[in-house]
Amino acid sequence: MIDLVKAMVLGVIEGLSEFLPISSTGHLIVAMPLLGVDGEQPAWKAFLYFIQIGAILAVLLHFRRHLLSAVLSVPRGGITSHLITKLVVAMLPAAVIGLPLNDYVEKILEKPVPVGIALILGAIAMILIERKYRRTTGPGIDDVTLRQAFLIGLAQVVSIIPGTSRAMATIMGGMVVGLPAPTAAQFSFYLAIPTLLGAGVLKLIKHRHAIGSEQAAVLAVGFAISFTVAWVVVAGLMKYLQTRTLTPFAAYRIILGLVVIGWWLGVE
Repeated sequence: MIDLVKAMVLGVIEGLSEFLPISSTGHLIVAMPLLGVDGEQPAWKAFLYFIQIGAILAVLLHFRRHLLSAVLSVPRGGITSHLITKLVVAMLPAAVIGLPLNDYVEKILEKPVPVGIALILGAIAMILIERKYRRTTGPGIDDVTLRQAFLIGLAQVVSIIPGTSRAMATIMGGMVVGLPAPTAAQFSFYLAIPTLLGAGVLKLIKHRHAIGSEQAAVLAVGFAISFTVAWVVVAGLMKYLQTRTLTPFAAYRIILGLVVIGWWLGVE
């Protein structure tokens, strides 16, 4: 049985952490034990996949005009149609490298200490990359090249390491290949749609029998909260990156990493 209050809290955490470069895994590792949630239970696994889809839907709707334009222009070969091609190219490394290794890596590294270390190392990488590669002007989302898209896709593979953050890996990857932070973030959001939606739906189908119809209301609440919070986060981050750096997120990652490691050592 999924508790409503716990479902609401996890919906907020998912919406906040999925698209910020702070690692949703790191937050869940701290939050779930504190809430008394057993993440290995099929019902909770299914719930987490379900609310992740809510967060992804927020991206779809927030950028709906541009994404719809890209899809509709495919038959005409318009400039935005190339965006679809670039997203497909960016997905290839995750499909070829990340997908086969994902379960194996999670089994070994989805533990407090490795996650805490990944949070801290990721923060250091963010600081160093921003210091060297941050730029205020540059290509827009429709100007991303196939090469840049592929390299961002390679960066995304790093995020199979729990605690790294898919958003962090792809935004930093975008900055390294010459994109300004807002464009890198927007491409990261777009890339999340096929990457996370595909994986989430497949896993949800796998665990479809774990939640009965009596839990529909709880699922709906968690989904709605995740969607709403993610919408605010995506809109806010796009505005934030116009004038500010990711250093506060890096500092937060270091603090969270130390908390995760310290909590585990205290428990042990």
